[in-house]
Amino acid sequence: MNTLEALILGIVQGLTEFLPVSSSGHIELGTYLLNVQSSDNLIFAILVHGATALSTIVVFRRDILDLLRGLLKFSWNEETQFVAKIVISMIPVGLAGVLYEDEIEQLFGGNVVFVALMLLVTGTLLLITWFTKDRDGSVTWWKALIIGIAQAIAILPGISRSGATITTALYLGVEKNKATRFSFLMVLPPIIGAMLLKFKDIAEAPELATNIPVSVLITGFVAAFVAGLIACQWMISIVRKGKLIYFAYYCYAIAIITLIFYFIS
Repeated sequence: MNTLEALILGIVQGLTEFLPVSSSGHIELGTYLLNVQSSDNLIFAILVHGATALSTIVVFRRDILDLLRGLLKFSWNEETQFVAKIVISMIPVGLAGVLYEDEIEQLFGGNVVFVALMLLVTGTLLLITWFTKDRDGSVTWWKALIIGIAQAIAILPGISRSGATITTALYLGVEKNKATRFSFLMVLPPIIGAMLLKFKDIAEAPELATNIPVSVLITGFVAAFVAGLIACQWMISIVRKGKLIYFAYYCYAIAIITLIFYFIS
């Protein structure tokens, strides 16, 4: 991987982590088109995911500080309940990762037809939001679990995590700003947990980390972080304005182009 490829993949990761178009799907398509295997390099994967997690922390820094202050009060307050709901939302994705790790990994590695089909699913989820009425509900305990199931399904390349979780929350009647806030904050623990597991894999088998120049790694990290900052704030505005349908068209277009390109090449 060279610097230009790292720049491109970093931007793709940063943008698509938050926009409802599937970061894993776009990384799969990007590595396929660029003919690189960055998804197999644990160091690069850790850095770009860490960059998007950091951009989330920056955008929601006040919310995170409020949650921490609430937790330190050691009482069953609003902040503690919110964190507890995030923990509940983590259960499905944690179980999926533990029970079906090998099966999930087999779906990655250049399976662009599967990615295209899942992008069609993502597009349909986004399209349906156009017909849902605005609600003013909150994230309840059972809604947190259902949103968590949506996040687990979004492990599949081509299913957008933000798209699946936010649309699920909207379908359940959660108010737009609350749906976006919960969706973005609930992803932090799984990302950090996945990063720690990858560090563990590298510690146990250093050969898994292929030799990529430091300059390339830094380029990927900075690109993912800056793109993540932009995309995270943009996505908040998109949900508030009810413009998710435009990304449905995008997902359909990318899926159809991918299928055409694959079968004629």
